[in-house]
Amino acid sequence: MRDFQLPGRSPVRSTGAMVATSHPLSTQAALDILRTGGNAVDAAVCASAVQAVVEPQSTGIGGDCFVLYCAGGSDKVLALNGSGRSPAAASIDSFRAMGLDAVPTYGPHSVTIPGAIDAWDRLVRDQGRMTLAEVLAPAIHYAEKGYVVHDRVAFDWAEAAGLLSDDEASTSIFLRDGQPYAAGDLHIQARLGATLRTIAEQGRCGFYEGRVAEAIVARLRQLGGVHTLEDFAATACDYVSSVTIDYRGFRVHQMPPNNQGLTALLMLNILGEDKISGHDPVGAERFHLLVEAARLAYRERDRRLAEIDRDGPVVETLLSKDYARRLHSSIDRRRAMTDLPEFEFRRSDTVYISIVDQDRNAISFINSTYHAFGSGITCPETGVVLQNRGSSFRVDPEHPNALAPSKRPMHTIMPGMLTRDGRAVMPFGVMGGDYQPMGNVHFLSNVLDFGMDVQAALDAPRVFHSEGVLRAERGVPAETVDQLTALGHAVEEALEPFGGGQAVWIDWEKGTLTGASDSRKDGMASGF
Repeated sequence: MRDFQLPGRSPVRSTGAMVATSHPLSTQAALDILRTGGNAVDAAVCASAVQAVVEPQSTGIGGDCFVLYCAGGSDKVLALNGSGRSPAAASIDSFRAMGLDAVPTYGPHSVTIPGAIDAWDRLVRDQGRMTLAEVLAPAIHYAEKGYVVHDRVAFDWAEAAGLLSDDEASTSIFLRDGQPYAAGDLHIQARLGATLRTIAEQGRCGFYEGRVAEAIVARLRQLGGVHTLEDFAATACDYVSSVTIDYRGFRVHQMPPNNQGLTALLMLNILGEDKISGHDPVGAERFHLLVEAARLAYRERDRRLAEIDRDGPVVETLLSKDYARRLHSSIDRRRAMTDLPEFEFRRSDTVYISIVDQDRNAISFINSTYHAFGSGITCPETGVVLQNRGSSFRVDPEHPNALAPSKRPMHTIMPGMLTRDGRAVMPFGVMGGDYQPMGNVHFLSNVLDFGMDVQAALDAPRVFHSEGVLRAERGVPAETVDQLTALGHAVEEALEPFGGGQAVWIDWEKGTLTGASDSRKDGMASGF
């Protein structure tokens, strides 16, 4: 239980249903869907669509999504890969012929075909109770009538002002007199609202064929992209099998590659060799083990993960307890490792949604355009912001994540699901680009190793190692920072918070739900 004399928030508790998102309007819209006969799937797509409007820096219909779903609260996890592919004309040779020795971070060559709308449409048709038009109605309302910009949204929006100013359509929609919208401002996206109406009427065809697709492709090709209408028409999500490990008596589920979820599972296997619960949860010993396990797991991610075989040797190795045990043996409790490669931290702006409905259908849902405002390109006729997920590709033909025609890139956004004894226990997720495996593991360990409630587990101070520096949020105790420094970590204060997350815990014995939404974002959990 939290100290009520200190700032913070309590977890939200209910018996009927629970929604946790990173934006109040999204949470409220999803609850309305549940109250009017929709299920967790309908509510999640509704919430994601609302956030595509009210969190335009974080997500959009020009991006991708991944889903883990447990119908009726069972432990049978349905996984849906809604990530798009590179254009069929994209290749290392074609990029090099254009003078590119890397995939650009922004611009047309960073844009992969958006997969979200195809996944939303498929999920609602296969698993929902309502029509796509019904679940998109709140998003259409906020796009056409306007919404008030919230504080964390404004914080991220301001950081992307330079990117937005480089694109005429982005400038006209997301800047006012050359300045980003601020907290408390009213923002309207009429062209996006019209596009959502088309999708509501026509389903996926309203996005991947006809007027909308033609406008998006024309804009990309005008800028030098190689995208075609055939690339859009061919977009299709896939039902896949989750990858799993056991941790502290629970089963942890993540998406398989092309997703980076395996990174978190490898971390958990490494940490499973320790009795972490004996440490101070915000102490140097615990953070040192967490960071070193992360550095080992991220090394494997960067070497191996891409669009690879779910049942192939790479996945088998990274899920192996023996392999994790070998990695764990390389951790020195007295000193930070000095022989690991460093990687550049890439932050993304993403939305994660956790919902459990009255029938205990549990969904873990994540949607993103990758970096803030994605590629920086907005289609002027449709109001669609296009993702820059293609920037994850490599141009090294020997690397598994090498750019190739019609290929999915390695993806950072990762929904999680916890099950036990034949039942779903918790849909959960932590946003934040490269931080996500670290965030998911830190959160889970807070719950399963230290017995924190889900809100306290999300709110706990965070650290992350990248580019040779261990960055610590201001909530990390000064004594812990000093001790981590003594262990050889180059510790600096984090310039901004790490990630954000949501979770809903199902207590089957008591018949209750406990929801949480990360205080680092604007959102909230709410139920009935």
